[in-house]
Amino acid sequence: MLLISCGGSQANAEPGPTKAFDFENAEYSVAIFAGGCFWCMEGPFEKIDGVKEVISGYTGGERKGPAYKEVASGSTKHIESVIVLYDAKKISYEKLLKIFWMNIDPTQDNGQFYDIGEQYRTVIFYRNEEEKKAAEASKAELSESGPFDRPIVTRILPFSGEFWIAEEYHQDYYKKNPVHYNRYRVGSGRDAFIKEHWDSSH
Repeated sequence: MLLISCGGSQANAEPGPTKAFDFENAEYSVAIFAGGCFWCMEGPFEKIDGVKEVISGYTGGERKGPAYKEVASGSTKHIESVIVLYDAKKISYEKLLKIFWMNIDPTQDNGQFYDIGEQYRTVIFYRNEEEKKAAEASKAELSESGPFDRPIVTRILPFSGEFWIAEEYHQDYYKKNPVHYNRYRVGSGRDAFIKEHWDSSH
C-alpha cells in the first residue's frame, strides 16, 4: 500500500486563520457531510447534476479559524467535512445521502481508510428535522439491505457552531493535483473498497 495521507507535502503551505462559511447568504440549499479526507468527497458530488459547488472545511471543533495542520493533529477536535451547495429543484437531499454512503466505509469507526483519528470519522450533519429524518431513514435502509457485513457506525449529528472553509490549496484538490490525488485514493484503499462493495450493487 502507498503510505500517502490526506494533506501531503502542502500541509503547511497556507496556515490559518480560515474563514467561516456564511450560511445566511447561501444561494442554494446546503448539506454537510464528513467522509474522511475531504479531497475524496468533492469529486463524487460535483459531478452530479444539480450540485453547484462543494467546499472543503472543518466543523465540530473547539476553536475559531483552525489551520489544516492543527485539525490534522486532532488537537482542535474539528472534523474534515464538506459543504454541498445544491439546487433542491434538481436533486434531492436523499440522493445526496446515497452518494455519500457510496463513497465512504460506513463501518469504520476510527477514521477512514488510511487516515485514522476522530478528525476523519464519518458524520452526517443535519440542520433541521427533515434532514435528520432523511439521514436516519437512509442509515436504517443501508443497515438492512446494504452490501456490508458489519454494523453501520456513521454518526448523525446536529450541526452547530461554524463551518470553517479550508485553505485554498485544498479546494478542488482532485482537479489541481490529479496525480497525487489518484495515488492517494488508491494507496488509502478507498477505491478498492468502493469497487468491492458497490460496483455490483447499483
